Amino acid sequence: MKFTVDRDTLMKEIAIASEIISSKNTLSVLSNVLLWAEDGNLGIRATDLKVSFETQIPVEVETAGRTTVYCDKLLGILRSLPQGGVVLEHAHDHVTITPTARKADFRLRSIPAHKYPEIQLTSTESYWELPQSEFIEMITHTAFAVSDDETRYFMNGVYFEQLEGDLVMVATDGRRLSYIKKTPDGNVPEFNGVIVPPKILNLVRKLASGEGAIAIAVTEKHLFVEFENQKLSSALIEGQFPNYRRVIPETQEYTLTADRAQLAEALKRVSLLVEKSRRIYLTLAEDQLTLSSDESEIGTASEQLVCEYSGPEMKIALNFLYLSEPLRVIESDSIVLRFSEPNKALLLVPNPEQDYFHIVMPMQLD
Repeated sequence: MKFTVDRDTLMKEIAIASEIISSKNTLSVLSNVLLWAEDGNLGIRATDLKVSFETQIPVEVETAGRTTVYCDKLLGILRSLPQGGVVLEHAHDHVTITPTARKADFRLRSIPAHKYPEIQLTSTESYWELPQSEFIEMITHTAFAVSDDETRYFMNGVYFEQLEGDLVMVATDGRRLSYIKKTPDGNVPEFNGVIVPPKILNLVRKLASGEGAIAIAVTEKHLFVEFENQKLSSALIEGQFPNYRRVIPETQEYTLTADRAQLAEALKRVSLLVEKSRRIYLTLAEDQLTLSSDESEIGTASEQLVCEYSGPEMKIALNFLYLSEPLRVIESDSIVLRFSEPNKALLLVPNPEQDYFHIVMPMQLD
């Protein structure tokens, strides 16, 4: 195998491959990236046996062939080279990397391509399409709320389901919940709700341009995604996702409307003096919201904002991250907080309302 490729073009795809490959792999071949050159294209594939990535880029193929090479070192070499053409040549048990603009070459040991694991595939008929922008928005409003508690593995991913023709994504860690719904233009085949690992969703958000459509297929154990020249797939998380509908309040007695940017900035400042508990206090009075931190050895902070509120005076304790993270992804100029009591779920929605919301469970008042 021998081909010439633009360094930047190859480096971009190898960098993506390196994100797929796990640094904990015990099998040496899983530390490698699969390369195959034919018909003017270079195919690139990486997998950690759960998440897989595949793409093709144009190259000048002198000799067709296929092999695997250590991904991390290949990426490091490409990053060290100047811009311009790079020649990769596979012979026997190694790959030589030579920049066209320098008298230098690097040799990496290779492992035969037939030892590389096959990736999961599904039929082309299984795919359906959704605008990239909508799928990215669904990921943006949910992925950050996934639990990192490995003992509750069924909450370590984003729940994805088709519900009466709508597509729904939900994530929760038991103390907060993020929900978004989209109504696709075309028909989406029915599929059982699945739990999708955030790794593939974050890759889609990073790689997709946001233009055009994304093709999606959901099988019993895998999610498949294709867009532009990228193909991604992931094993699903097995388990029973919590019944999120029980958490959604049917009615909330009080509402508070505030400027989103002002609230986010005030929260950022007050949280500077929040310690390990991450607890901040929202003190509500007529058309007034005060954010404050716990008193500690470091000190205290408080900031007052003007808002629209006409309910009783109330004090609510929250994990500041559970408020700041949704505020970061909401794009409306103002937001509405809905609540009934200091110890019951608080609903955060954009103003005007859209097709998503965030729920936060309060902390104990000390």
